[in-house]
Amino acid sequence: MSPIDPSPHARGASPSFEAALNEERPRLLAHCYRMLGSLPDADDAVQETLLRAHRRLDSFEGRSSLGTWLHGIATRVCLDMLAERKRRERAMDMGPAGDTESPLVEVAAERWLEPIPDALVLPAAAGPEARAEIRQRIRLAYVAALQHLPPRQRAALLLTEVVGFSAAETAELLETTVPAIHSALQRARATLARRAPSPAPAERTEEQLRLVERFADAFERYDMEALTALLREDATMSMPPYALWLRGPRDIAAWMTGRGAACRGSRLVPTRANGAPAFGQYKPGPEPGRYEPWALVVLEVGESAIEGLTFYLDTARFFPRFGLPAHLRDDRRPIAVPKEDR
Repeated sequence: MSPIDPSPHARGASPSFEAALNEERPRLLAHCYRMLGSLPDADDAVQETLLRAHRRLDSFEGRSSLGTWLHGIATRVCLDMLAERKRRERAMDMGPAGDTESPLVEVAAERWLEPIPDALVLPAAAGPEARAEIRQRIRLAYVAALQHLPPRQRAALLLTEVVGFSAAETAELLETTVPAIHSALQRARATLARRAPSPAPAERTEEQLRLVERFADAFERYDMEALTALLREDATMSMPPYALWLRGPRDIAAWMTGRGAACRGSRLVPTRANGAPAFGQYKPGPEPGRYEPWALVVLEVGESAIEGLTFYLDTARFFPRFGLPAHLRDDRRPIAVPKEDR
């Protein structure tokens, strides 16, 4: 999708206004993703936001920043969309942990919390502190926790604590009172405290960098003893679009060496998703020396252990957005942690 689709409403906009809109796009996309839990839905919301902005250009009086004005429009768009959509979830929200004997039940794509590439939501001009803050606010666990908030409560929290609206501005946008916003914020914070983990460090430590590198090495060698030694005792593994999820190194290893053993011999290509290290996984194909796409693997890395593994299996849906190749050839290269993590 182009940054702004041509439309008759855009003809009166100046080039400088168009440039300012495009500069705001990563922040708008991050906001809509937090609200909706889906990159395609967030794309649609941003596109509608920009179209509405063009239509309402005469109403922008400059009393607030362009970014604030656009976030207000985007929030209304997202609330309209959420009125017709169910909550996005992770497998851990859908039922209890399973084991290697559990059936694989596929869940419709529109129910899943989806990943987002860091590159799409990190503004090029953002400094290290701003980029670290954005990564914190797009973590899978954080966005998953947001989905448990009612839409208007979610909007109130994001507008005040992430976008920077005042309680009065938020109340005006949501057509309610300031006391109602304070009450909504209190309930939202209580929900997040129960469901969202404590923030990850703003910068990766050397120990965390080694964890990611050791994971990649162990996975490519398919050394499950070495890999599970990197996992926290309550680490989780899930495989969207299947509702099955596993908890703990023992069950994860049993799956990998049992029903998941076809992953042996895979290769990994590093990328970044949801503020975390991620990899495109490619399994050996029928043609010798050729590897076919299998999963987008997103790691959740704690201070000294890996806390979660999510294998998104719909590669046709996700690999193009992450710039991952359609297949690999057997020209071995060392796995390197993306430079932003160094």
